[in-house]
Amino acid sequence: MFNKRNIKSIYLRTLRKIRNFFTSDQSKQFFIFLFFFFMASGFWLLRTLYEDYETIINIPVRLKNIPNDVVLTVEPVNSLKIKVKDKGTALLNYKVGKNFYPISVDFTSFAANNISNSVRIPSTEFQQSILNQLSASSKLLSISPDTLSYVYSHGERKKVPITLQGNIKSNPQYYITDTLLTPDSALVYAPKDILDTITAAYSEVLDITNIKDTLNYKISLLNVQGAKFIPDQTEASFLVDLYTEKTVVVPLMGVGFPEDKILRTFPAKVDVTFQLGLKQFQSINETDFSIAVPYGELLELGSNEKYGLKLSVIPDGVQNVRISPDRIDFLIEKIAIEQKEDEED
Repeated sequence: MFNKRNIKSIYLRTLRKIRNFFTSDQSKQFFIFLFFFFMASGFWLLRTLYEDYETIINIPVRLKNIPNDVVLTVEPVNSLKIKVKDKGTALLNYKVGKNFYPISVDFTSFAANNISNSVRIPSTEFQQSILNQLSASSKLLSISPDTLSYVYSHGERKKVPITLQGNIKSNPQYYITDTLLTPDSALVYAPKDILDTITAAYSEVLDITNIKDTLNYKISLLNVQGAKFIPDQTEASFLVDLYTEKTVVVPLMGVGFPEDKILRTFPAKVDVTFQLGLKQFQSINETDFSIAVPYGELLELGSNEKYGLKLSVIPDGVQNVRISPDRIDFLIEKIAIEQKEDEED
């Protein structure tokens, strides 16, 4: 067991070992070696950084002011690769320290008087904008691609529903009561031959499992070549409820019996047990269920056979329904019509 004296003794021994290590001849030689190693590495690094090198830098390209009815039929270039030559210090700054502003291409500036629906812009038009972001010592060697191409069409439009795709499951103790999409539809713009083939806007494929509480999820819509969806995403809300179990007593009801015959079942009522959401617990009761015993089916059974019960009416929102007992004895009695009327009264 540690006490203050033991802790102090261990501390002093450890301190003595450290002091002995730093004052030994071996440690002095080791630190001298480290000193000269770092000095040499520093001189080598400085010499290396002041030599000329070439590197590739990516500068993003942004296409702006695109009208809603314009559909790009070819995926546009989203960045320019520029080849630059400069000292290592400048290139290191480009790689780790400098953020380049995107090159903006205004759609309205090149499409206003264009009738071919195809535009080619030489990358040299952006050379000055690129040079303005480089150091004065940097030399711009090349820009790739050398031309930005945009192919587009003015599409017609229609409204289509948004359809979710994928695997969406709740925790086994819960169930999804509803799925709400905001928005639940989108406008699609496309040339008529493409527009006629589109009946829905499909979401990206989802894989969401073990949901235990209401979940809001932003989902992108899948691209269709030659078409444009507005908006291009939706927000899905998955509403969940906790499962609980309930048992109600349901009477058996004879169906299709002649006027002079009556059904006797043993028992006359059975237990119906089912799972439902906690929010529905009070609203669903025995009157929402019905168990019919058809006269014709009973006639097909032998004298010693039992009848297997089936639910005729099951309310929405319940599952895993069980009947107990699920097989019953029965008796078909022939009675006078007057007696039947008296029993019904």
